[in-house]
Amino acid sequence: MKTDATGYNRRSNRVGSERGTGILPVAPLLGWIAATAAFFSLPVLIPFAVAAVASNLAPFKAEFPGKRTMDQSGGEIPATAQAFAPFQGRVGISWDDDFLYMESNGLPDHNMMVGITAWQQQVPLPQPYVGGNAWRVPLRPVVALEPALIKGRFLRGAIAIAVNGIPIFNPQNNRGEVSYEIGELDQWGGHCGRADDYHYHLAPVHLEAIVGKGKPLAYGLDGYPVLGLTEANGQAPRNLDECHGHDHDGLGYHYHAATKYPYVFAGFRGEVVEAEGQVDPQPRAQGVREALQALRGAEITGFEKTGADSYQLSYSVNGDKRAVRYQIGEDGTFPFEFDNGREGVTREVYRVRAGGGSGRPPGGMGGGGQRPDPLLGALDANRDGIIDSEELSDAAANLRALDRNGDGRLDREEASGRPPGGGGGKSMSPNREDGGAAARPAAPGFSLSSPAIGDDGRLPVEFTGDGDGVSPPLAWKGVPSGTKSFALIMDHLAPGDEMKSYWVMWDIPADTTSLPQNAKGIGQEGAGFRGQAGYEPPHSQGPGDKTYVLHLYALSDEVRPAGSVGRVSREALLVAMEGKVLGQADLSVVYARPEGAAGGPQKGKGGSKR
Repeated sequence: MKTDATGYNRRSNRVGSERGTGILPVAPLLGWIAATAAFFSLPVLIPFAVAAVASNLAPFKAEFPGKRTMDQSGGEIPATAQAFAPFQGRVGISWDDDFLYMESNGLPDHNMMVGITAWQQQVPLPQPYVGGNAWRVPLRPVVALEPALIKGRFLRGAIAIAVNGIPIFNPQNNRGEVSYEIGELDQWGGHCGRADDYHYHLAPVHLEAIVGKGKPLAYGLDGYPVLGLTEANGQAPRNLDECHGHDHDGLGYHYHAATKYPYVFAGFRGEVVEAEGQVDPQPRAQGVREALQALRGAEITGFEKTGADSYQLSYSVNGDKRAVRYQIGEDGTFPFEFDNGREGVTREVYRVRAGGGSGRPPGGMGGGGQRPDPLLGALDANRDGIIDSEELSDAAANLRALDRNGDGRLDREEASGRPPGGGGGKSMSPNREDGGAAARPAAPGFSLSSPAIGDDGRLPVEFTGDGDGVSPPLAWKGVPSGTKSFALIMDHLAPGDEMKSYWVMWDIPADTTSLPQNAKGIGQEGAGFRGQAGYEPPHSQGPGDKTYVLHLYALSDEVRPAGSVGRVSREALLVAMEGKVLGQADLSVVYARPEGAAGGPQKGKGGSKR
């Protein structure tokens, strides 16, 4: 890849439709960035030598869902469309009477991921933000009766779209932590989400070097523009309202970026619709692999193009150099190679499924991530991502197996795979001997309890991160006949449908009927969602009750989950237990953090995600 002295790629590669929708490199004025950073004592978010990703990183073809485009405007070009014009070589811009539609592949023309120290093993992959899945911005925003402040709210999805086509999410992640302050973001204020979708959590102030001072860097999904750190004259903005915006000098209402919270803006001044914790509607990212857990101690050191549509993300874990190498195949496959340093190399091939979502082929690594959808799991018995004619013929029987209460229909809990009793945990049953059904094995009399937990089901503070952080005592009875060993998982369904595990154990001897408080040396222990081996005490962000579920599995044989002991994930253990579960007993516990302890993010925690 040829670059100039600043590290920017100068090679143009316009592809797609005749209007031009490929990636067109840009050259920011790095001197201006340096001066701005010095003047405002800006944290070093933007490197002074930015290496561009190759310009053919996943080109796409725009569909232009709006009636008018930049070269077929049919009249005056709206100011909102003009703001995106500097990037029209790599985004699709169209509009109708009410909305601007912005299409992209979700990948910027600057480098990515470098500098992240709290990493959940995502890498940048193209996204299909085209056609009916394009970003939509109101051309005539409407002032809301009451501003919708975003602190602790709108924690899913985007709140704005940058003029280079990259979504901007709430500065807080979906756990309520400020992403920048815990090391989740790269030098440009972005990272990849659970679908390997790149997005910012900070206003992209570096784009002002391209669009010009005082010009929009982004648009909120309410239709109001987001400007940089200063006004066009270089002066600091004054008289900002509770949303971190104002209206002056005939410019119209606009937000301003900041070097501290709220970073982007503090709330929507314009009308938006909120649904399931995000602005609605907005595009959906398309994942091709399962979301993985945080990799404790990892720091991303590089991201580069290594060949035709092939890339490498380099990182280190406690001095051990590692890498993820992958390709974007024309046939819809994504071959991955995971160089795990001293732990060896593993390989996986992912593919895009017809309906979106991840496509993990059979025989893979069994690494972490969310479990498959239970309805799809019931139908796709061989997990090849295709429901064939034989599986269709068994569909009724397999779906009937999800009907735990036998009433002849599937309620919401049964269809989602959640265990009964309000536990909130998605429990993928590892018993697949029924031809693919995800039903929980029946074991009358098999029960799990704790002498430390009363009738109210509340978890005492000593077993949480607000107390001693030791594991609770457990006891069980009614063990199914033929049990050869036990396994134990403690998990919690967090906001955003994110499954978090806190305790992963297996090889518990068959003659064991209890675990003492702060159990040690019994069986094998894997890693919780933060990557820590052993019991990870609950310490969830935010006030209010949180439900955690302990699942005890009686197994017909020993299990050998993939991965080294101490790093085995919940999902790897579930895969290893397939076909070996004789029965399952659950215990749901509830905990609410003490008043004053459930506040915002804690600085200096690095990769700690609770």
